[in-house]
Amino acid sequence: MNAPGPDRESWLRSLLKAVSYRILGTLTTTAMAYVVTGDAATSLLIGGLEPLVKTVLYYLHERAWARVPRGAVRRLLRNTPG
Repeated sequence: MNAPGPDRESWLRSLLKAVSYRILGTLTTTAMAYVVTGDAATSLLIGGLEPLVKTVLYYLHERAWARVPRGAVRRLLRNTPG
């Protein structure tokens, strides 16, 4: 593996940023659920389900986009009047 240049992220730094962002998002969801419900058990359940549900949704989103031919959006925009 080549070392990243001074202006590029390493794969490890990107991975750590992604993991820390996901943790922050899950903690935020859990806290918001607690504020709304006032129940710690419910908020922990929601916080635990959230990453699982979002992972499945991300996968389905990626698969849906995989069906869109590359360049289709640009062609659509190019052919739209306005």
